[in-house]
Amino acid sequence: MDLGIRGKVAIVTGASRGIGRACAIELAREGADVCLVARDERLLNKVAAEVRALGSRAATVSADLSTIEGCTAAVEACVAQLGAPTILVNNAGAATMGPILSLPESAIEDALQLKAWGYLRMSRLCIPHMQANGWGRIVNIAGGAGTSPSAGNMPTSLANIFVLNVTRALSDAVSKDGILVNTICPGMTNTDRARDLGMARAQREGRGVEEVVAEMGKATPAGRIAEPEEVARVATFLASDACSYVHGSSVYMDGGSRRATP
Repeated sequence: MDLGIRGKVAIVTGASRGIGRACAIELAREGADVCLVARDERLLNKVAAEVRALGSRAATVSADLSTIEGCTAAVEACVAQLGAPTILVNNAGAATMGPILSLPESAIEDALQLKAWGYLRMSRLCIPHMQANGWGRIVNIAGGAGTSPSAGNMPTSLANIFVLNVTRALSDAVSKDGILVNTICPGMTNTDRARDLGMARAQREGRGVEEVVAEMGKATPAGRIAEPEEVARVATFLASDACSYVHGSSVYMDGGSRRATP
């Protein structure tokens, strides 16, 4: 199936590892050129090599996307090195976990600046390029915590519900410009972040991390956690020409965990 994105320019944030890396590689496999944005330049260079090995062009930008300066630098670098972006995959952002009654306000503010404001700023900066092209795709990677908050995940919950509502608002604002905006809400995914969470729990409970991560997966109807490549395949479809009527939607990739939720 031809997704119609060969030669298009994509920006992927949080592209140095996990879901972001997988999205960059999947987009490159479909022929898109990819601007990789994250803080770790060494890891970005490794992903860039993987993208180029697939025959696509790659650019790397080490930037702090919790600031407007970092977001602006990322988009400007993409335009200068690859051309105007018409695909944006917002994926940057990992929030501090902790009890709501004692968590510092700075932890919540940091999460909002990087994920909530970062996604909105990157979208605002890329949309004029998409409007000029008459075509664009924005895919926001959020998470189930946006609609399932708990006492221990308030920063990520607030950031994710912000993203869900930004997706809906942006989809309304650009509906007539050939731009589609959607969110993916993955469940627990096999990334460094998931292993870190599993490690913390394993240490608290005196168990092995592999046992804990496997247990997290068994809690889903699918019986396992997701792989980054599975999320990336959905993101690439949403970022493609083949996706022509999915707009303002939230796609839950959680192995069926929300099956009973209206």
